[in-house]
Amino acid sequence: MKKLRVAQYGFCHEHASGKMLTLRNFLQDEIELVGVVDDRASRTPRFVTDQKAEAFAGVPIITEDELFAPGNVDVVLVETTNDDVVPTALKCVAHGLPMHLDKPGCQEAGAFRGLIEQCRARRLPLQMGYMFRINPAIQFAIRAVREGWMGDIFRLEADMDHNYGNPAYDTYLSSFKGGIMYNLGCHLIDFIVAMLGQPERVHSVLKPLTGHHPDAKLNAISILEYAHGFAEIRACSTRHTAASGRRLLICGSKGTIELCPIERFDKGLELSLVLTESAGGYDAGRHTVTFEHLRDRYENQFRQLFSIVRGETEADPSLYDHDLAVHEVVLAASGICTGKCS
Repeated sequence: MKKLRVAQYGFCHEHASGKMLTLRNFLQDEIELVGVVDDRASRTPRFVTDQKAEAFAGVPIITEDELFAPGNVDVVLVETTNDDVVPTALKCVAHGLPMHLDKPGCQEAGAFRGLIEQCRARRLPLQMGYMFRINPAIQFAIRAVREGWMGDIFRLEADMDHNYGNPAYDTYLSSFKGGIMYNLGCHLIDFIVAMLGQPERVHSVLKPLTGHHPDAKLNAISILEYAHGFAEIRACSTRHTAASGRRLLICGSKGTIELCPIERFDKGLELSLVLTESAGGYDAGRHTVTFEHLRDRYENQFRQLFSIVRGETEADPSLYDHDLAVHEVVLAASGICTGKCS
C-alpha cells in the first residue's frame, strides 16, 4: 500500500491538535507526515482548547510554498480558524489537493457553495469534518430511517450539550451569530439531513446565559420542520455531565430508536431499537443493538479519505450536494439566513 504524504494546514482550529494526534498515533501505517503550516498569525477568532504539546512536538513547520510544491503532498487537513477554513481550502483546490475540511464551513452561503462547486468541477475529494459520519450507531439509525423500518418519522430529538465552557470560549462563540448552534449543532444537522432531507422551515431560539458573555449564544434550540413531523436540536454550554448524556431519540409510526450517549471510546455503543413490525432483519419487539468499539474519533474517517485518494474506494459524488444542503440548514438554524440561503 502506498503511503500518502499528508500535511495539516493550521494549529488554530479547536480540533487541530486532536487530528494531529490521530495521524501520529493511529495512521503511521498509511501516511508520511510532511508537516504543518503555521496559521497562528491569523487575527480571526479562535478557541484553542488545551493544545497538547505532544500533538505537534517534532512535527516540521512548513511554508505554503512547500505545501503546494508539485508532488510534495497528497492530502491536506485544513485546521485553521473557522473563518479561515474556506479561503485556505480554495488555495488547496487551486493546487488540486484533496482535503479534509473542518466544520462547519463558513458563515457565507455563497463562499461555501463556490468551494463545493470548484471541488465538484475538478472531481476533487472533499471530506467535511463532521464527526458522526463514521459513528456506527448513527449510520445504523440513518439506514433504519431511510429504509422505513420505523414507518413515518414524526419526531427526532438530539442534543450537543457540554460543560467545558469558560470566558475564552464564550468570547469565541460571541463572534458567530449562531453561537453554539453554529459551532456544535452543525454535527447533528449533518446526520439529520442525511436521514430526513432538507426541512421545509427552520425555527431557532438562540440565547445567552446568565453571567456569561452577553453576545454569546450559549443556549440554543432549533426546530427543523418537515411535512409530517419535526426534528428538535438542542445545545447548551453549561449542562453538567453533558458529553456522557448527549442523546438521540427518533420516533416513527412503527418504531423508535434511542441512543445515549451518542459517542464514546471506552467501549462500543449500544442502541435501543423498538419495532411494531419486523424490519431490517429484526423481529417486532425491543432490541439492544451493539456496535464495534472505536478507539478514536477521527481514525476511520481519515482512513476512508485516504482510501479514496489512493483510488481504492470510489468517492460518493452525492456528498457535494449533501454538504451544500447541510450548510444551508446550519446557516438557517444559526439565524444567519432564512429560507433558501444560496
